Amino acid sequence: MPRTLIIGTRGSKLALRQVELVLKGLRRERPDATFDVREIKTEGDRSSAPLSEIGGFGVFTKALEDALLAGTIDVAVHSLKDLPPDVPAGLTLAAIPERGDPRDALVTRDGRALAELPPGARIGTGSGRRAVQLKALRPDIETEEIRGNVDTRIRKVDSGEYDGVVLAIAGLERLGLSARASHVCSVDEMVPAVGQAALAVETRTDDAEAIGVVRAIDDADTRVAVMAERAFLRRLGAGCRLPVGAYARLDGGEVVLDVIVAGDGNALTRRRARVPLACADERAIEIADEVLASVGGVTAP
Repeated sequence: MPRTLIIGTRGSKLALRQVELVLKGLRRERPDATFDVREIKTEGDRSSAPLSEIGGFGVFTKALEDALLAGTIDVAVHSLKDLPPDVPAGLTLAAIPERGDPRDALVTRDGRALAELPPGARIGTGSGRRAVQLKALRPDIETEEIRGNVDTRIRKVDSGEYDGVVLAIAGLERLGLSARASHVCSVDEMVPAVGQAALAVETRTDDAEAIGVVRAIDDADTRVAVMAERAFLRRLGAGCRLPVGAYARLDGGEVVLDVIVAGDGNALTRRRARVPLACADERAIEIADEVLASVGGVTAP
């Protein structure tokens, strides 16, 4: 009889909801398998400091990956955008389920859209990527650092601490809060984060049983798209602190890739490219080199 697989997750409401979605798919595709869920607190959960101060990439995922490597859990479920572009030795992304809506959304107290906000409006975001693109759209607004889960951020808007906050529409939808979105940004307005709205189901590389179970919910199209985004990010280097966005989607036999990098003075460099499906990762790396060359003063590792 197959063993019960222990799934590790962060304990936030959104993380637990995402595990529910993964379990729903697994129970549909693998009704013979059984699962237990274990909550694990990460460094990002313990600290209220800005993400840029506590390390950014990996602060919401390393504790889960350590538990995987130690064998205390068999499967980890992450928001893919939180995962560094390089997976640790001994681990593999065994499944990337079908992606949700990757766009960003503005939540305001009174339902005003971005164009309707008054000059000097204060918008909360913990993301440099979102901040620089917001300023490109509305140079007259102010962006301010914000931390906390989705509910906390919305509460800070409703209390008047901020005039609005930018969040992933997928997170709002998963929590039943999509009605709070007063403006959903198109990709032309705001390029999403790498892997935004996608989930990653990670296992140990040598755990054939766990891989065989979770691979049943892997979505091939989503995998191709997010791997191209991650290849772009990887080429920029793990230590890159520039605001970066990348979003890929399949269109026939090609991959359409939108990327953005902010350089000195937050000047935005943007590219849109159509690349062959068969070599999407390689072309994403070349596009990263082209973007960095135009940003100036920054080179790939």
